[in-house]
Amino acid sequence: MRQKDRATKQLENQIQRYIQGHNREAIKFSFWRFSYTVVATFSLLGLTAASGPESNVQDVELKIGIVQRFGVQPTAKLQLEPTKGDRLKLKFQIGNKQQVVVTNKPVKLETVMQALPQSVVEEVVVLGTYRSFETAEDSAKKWRSQGMEVEIAQPERWQVWAKRDVYSTPLLRRLLLQNIQTANQQKVYLDTKTLKQVPRVSWVVDGKRYNPNELEVSTDKNLIRVNKTDKPENARLYAGRLNLQPNAYGTYTLVNKVPLETYLRGVVPYEIGTDAPTAALEAQAILARTYALRNLRRFAADNYQLCADTHCQVYYGLNGAATKTDQAIAATRGRVLTYKNELVDALYSSTTGGVTASFSDVWNGEDRPYLRPVIDAPTNLWNLSKQSLADEKNFQKFINMQQGFNESKWNMFRWRKETRLEDIIKDLQKFLQVKNSPYAKFKTIQAMAIVKRSQSGRILELAVKTDNSTFILHKDEVRSAFAAPVSTLFYIEPLNKGKSELWGYAFIGGGLGHGVGLSQTGAQNLAKLGWSNHKILQFYYPGTEIKILSKEIKR
Repeated sequence: MRQKDRATKQLENQIQRYIQGHNREAIKFSFWRFSYTVVATFSLLGLTAASGPESNVQDVELKIGIVQRFGVQPTAKLQLEPTKGDRLKLKFQIGNKQQVVVTNKPVKLETVMQALPQSVVEEVVVLGTYRSFETAEDSAKKWRSQGMEVEIAQPERWQVWAKRDVYSTPLLRRLLLQNIQTANQQKVYLDTKTLKQVPRVSWVVDGKRYNPNELEVSTDKNLIRVNKTDKPENARLYAGRLNLQPNAYGTYTLVNKVPLETYLRGVVPYEIGTDAPTAALEAQAILARTYALRNLRRFAADNYQLCADTHCQVYYGLNGAATKTDQAIAATRGRVLTYKNELVDALYSSTTGGVTASFSDVWNGEDRPYLRPVIDAPTNLWNLSKQSLADEKNFQKFINMQQGFNESKWNMFRWRKETRLEDIIKDLQKFLQVKNSPYAKFKTIQAMAIVKRSQSGRILELAVKTDNSTFILHKDEVRSAFAAPVSTLFYIEPLNKGKSELWGYAFIGGGLGHGVGLSQTGAQNLAKLGWSNHKILQFYYPGTEIKILSKEIKR
């Protein structure tokens, strides 16, 4: 008998025994609760106890970079542990021969710097540095339209590189750089590193040390603990398999190969929490599934698909998995959010500050029709068509409103942060240096002013006058350039603190994050008001539809 047939038969027997021991009225409620739990569990295991089209949706294996740059620190360590009663299976190549080592003990991966026989020069032509993947991808698209072959990388910040296997010699790279700089693309530069040593990973099993360049780790139970510290309580539990593999930066990435529906068990609890109302959890599950499937291209340069932090979605494995979030994932199994039969750009943030943003308010690139300003309140508190937040007076009036919004009770809904000029200068200098900007060599800031806002009130242009130049910061650059603002929904006030000279600035605003799409805080309030997951998603993404994932839906 097949596994799912046995499981179904066992379920039927359990139900019969369950019914025989209860009276008719008790059965009505308890049976529903019991069945729902079993459906959730079976769905997450890939079995088909659930009925309907969701049960036929095939799961997808994802490749998630859970430790992205292992070896940046020369003494970096990682401990891999089997669960109780299980064992680690380590598979790797030595020469042309495949080796397999099995152990029921923890394995500690260590990095040491290995001296090279002779120095090696590594070069890449950097075409631009960006805060977000979205803006980097728009830049890459423009370079490709000019006939350039490029790739997106993330050595620290997001960057667009001239494709390394195309511009593969020093001569080609220099000719390319010369041609680009002749066309006044001054921000393009050649990143050159001379390597005298490189990190190498090794580990010991049964007294024998191994140090191949790649490693595959699996277990019989498909569960592995990963610990980046010496404290046992910090270990995270991951389902699936692990691969340790080289990346584009001379270090290593630990990649978790995991089914999509299981991956969501490690995303939903960390993104929205386990205490959120059911409809908000279900909306988050649909969005997280949609986001993952639409963004599989992000780390093509490093041979995996998604990261595990806020540059993608927070994914910390199964430690935080809970019955309530598991049920939300199972209840929405295979469901994605679409617009005209295409997966939406399922962007979301913690807190919008009372109004959602358009895509182009934050990043460069074409607007998405379903990502547009929406007043984040259950009732119509503000008419954007008559009182645009692009107007500074309207904006300041709006940002000082406190009551009636979905997020009014949240501590990041409104905020004020005062920062000394010295700290603002340090932050801005560091930001400009990372971007290799010619404006980075200033010593002091003489004035700052917001010169352009979007309809949703987000800053599009902020002018900075320094002792040697005046320049403009655009959109999401503003959050990178200064530590104080946690969104681009703010205004500034110069502060003197009773002295004649400028002391610093007050940043007065609202929201946490980019503010595009669903507000996780707002969704919870709407769910408490009785809104369904469908209604919540329609509110934040107008004109979209929830559909069962199929080959007909474009990704």
